[in-house]
Formats: sequence, structure tokens, C-alpha cells
Amino acid sequence: MLQFERSEYDQRIATARARLVEQGLAAILLFAPESHYYLTGYDTEGFVFFQCVVLTADARAPVLLTRRPDLEQARLTSIIEDVRIWYDREDANPAQDLRAILAELGLEGERIGIELDNYGLTGASHARVTTALAGFATLVDASVLVRGLRIIKSPAELVYVRRAGELADQALLAQIAAAGPGVPEGEVHAAGHAAIYIGGGDVAASPPVLGAGERALLVRASTGFGTLAALDQLTLEFAASYRRYHACLMRTVAIGGASARQSDMFAATRDALQAMTEAVAPGRPLGEIDDAHRRVFDTRGYGHARLAACGYSLGATYAPNWMDVPPMLYSGNPLPAEPGMVLFLHAILADASSGYAMSAGYTVVVGPGGAEHLSRLPVDYAICKGPGGFRRWAAGLEA
Repeated sequence: MLQFERSEYDQRIATARARLVEQGLAAILLFAPESHYYLTGYDTEGFVFFQCVVLTADARAPVLLTRRPDLEQARLTSIIEDVRIWYDREDANPAQDLRAILAELGLEGERIGIELDNYGLTGASHARVTTALAGFATLVDASVLVRGLRIIKSPAELVYVRRAGELADQALLAQIAAAGPGVPEGEVHAAGHAAIYIGGGDVAASPPVLGAGERALLVRASTGFGTLAALDQLTLEFAASYRRYHACLMRTVAIGGASARQSDMFAATRDALQAMTEAVAPGRPLGEIDDAHRRVFDTRGYGHARLAACGYSLGATYAPNWMDVPPMLYSGNPLPAEPGMVLFLHAILADASSGYAMSAGYTVVVGPGGAEHLSRLPVDYAICKGPGGFRRWAAGLEA
């Protein structure tokens, strides 16, 4: 059930170990599920409990400490052979089990890296670890060690990323085809998910944004699906996931008919997204993408309605977030773009004063010559007349 050849995992682990040596660390405590998946293939939602992979700087095999339900998960999905189990009981303290493993590995008195900035290590678990290892070893924040390796995707990873992009296109077409006056938002939501699952995709790491009316201004998922009105607006932002790798798309579409205000917002959004895409090039700071985003929207009079950042890195991630950050795309970010980065670019306007929303976004891969679009769909103003079809905004306005 490995998603990559064994040689790919071996190379990733070797590179991570080289970074440990460079930073003077004898080992690293890996709590991020993304690190587990990237380095070993280990694929589970069990990180919501205490779970840690110990990777030493030398050639010893990685050790996984987890609960009994994930024993077979580790055996079937990963290259990990040394799995230690902690059991649920009133006085359970897996941090003490972790200390015993580190002592067995001869790591007492060493500098040990720990991933702090991730969803697999709660504050309570971190407190237990620091208490258990007090006086035993020196813990050093190494949150970016593996994350930094994951930013640049290998050719094998990009195969999955591109497939996710194809599924995202299918999902967007299905959602727009389902939308129209009188249609429950849940039906639109279901149409997009069905397209992804039928195509072999996974559940995305976070829920999609889907909302009409005032909720079209939201850029976070919220509960309470409604029904599309005769004249309405609908914002769709979602990720298709394939083998845990994500590709995002975003659109705001008109329901029943267009409006002059929203069509002007669309033109500005389209132009901002194009300018952002042109700013994607190897060696150029990622912050310049947001500079282009701000320049277009501010010049067109929409500075009050835009966001303060315009996208982020994507990759293989777990709940609760499909955003694989850092890096974020914000003005002043000095990190240079490199071939193999996967970025979601979004141009979003939420104009509370008028009640209108407009957004567009797509996923790109940084290539030697600039941005490679993963979506084959045009960026246009979709007018959804009813279930079963839609027509794109071309020229003129509909009342």
C-alpha cells in the first residue's frame, strides 16, 4: 500500500538525516502527520492521540510510538517496522514511554529536535513531553526541518498533484452544472464531492467553502446550507485530494442573472489573478505575487475589499487544514520561488458595503519558465440559469 517506491522514502529519510547532522541534532521527534506520511508513508488519522516517530541522525530504523488501533495501519501503509504501543488506561502517559525509547536509543544528554508547529502535538502533549524529558535531553524546535523538504515536490509527487488538479476541474464543472435558482446548496456541494470520489480522490483535509447570499462573502466553511434564490451569488472554494495531495479551485458565480457591479468586480479579479500568475517565476520572491495582487485591486478601487494575502503552498496534508504553510503569499515574503513548489493563488473580494462577493483562484506548479496551470478551465463569470447547465459571461449585462 505504499504510495511511492521504497527508494523515494529512503532518499527522503537520508536527506532529513543530513539536515539533522547539519543542525547538530542526534534525533528528531516527529509529531506532524505530514512528516510521517512524507518520510515513511504512514497514513492515519490517529495523530489526534499521542503519536510520535523517532528518527535518529544515524542509520537506525525509525521508531513509531502509537496506540493499538494504528498497529496494522503502520504495517500496511508504511516502511516502519519498529512499532511501539502505548495503551489506554487511567494513568497512561505516553511521554514516559517515549522517554524509555529515547533511553534505549542512547539519546540521553543529546540535543533532540522536536516538531512543535503542527496539529499532531497538542499543548497538553507538549507539556507531558517537556516534563518527561526534563534533565534527560535538550529539546530544540525543529518544526521546519521536514516541512522545508516537503515544499519542493518530486516528480513522483507531482503526478499526484496533477491528478488532484484534474479532479478539481471535474468537481467545479459538476457544481456549476448543478447550481441554479431554487437548488439546495447541499446538492451543489454533493455534486462536487461525488465527482472527486468517483474519480478516485480522497476526502480533503478541510471542508469546502460554499455559501450564497451574504454567506458568499465568507472565506471559511460554515454550517447551515440554504437554497439558492432566483437572483443570487454563490462562492465555491474547495480542494480535490488525491493520495493526500491537494489542488484548489475557487470561483464566485452568479445565480439567475448577472449584475453590473459584480461584473466589474469579476474583471478586476480576473486581472489580479493574471498579474499574480505572471509574478510566479523561479528566483522571484513569493512576496511579489501579493504585490501584484494588491496593485491591481488597489488601482481598481477595491483595496477595501481585498485580503492581506493571496495564497499559500499546497501539498499532502491532514485535517484540519489543506493549507500546507508556510509559505504564505504575503507582501514582503522573501522566500524565492523554486521549481517544484505547488501554490494556490486566490484573488478574493468581499465587499460588505455592497453585499457582493467575487473570487477566483487556481493551483499552479512552479516550473523552470514560470507557472504551470493545473486547471484547464477558463476564468470567467459563470451565470447559472438552472440545474443541468450554465452559460459563461461574455458581453453585456442581464438584469
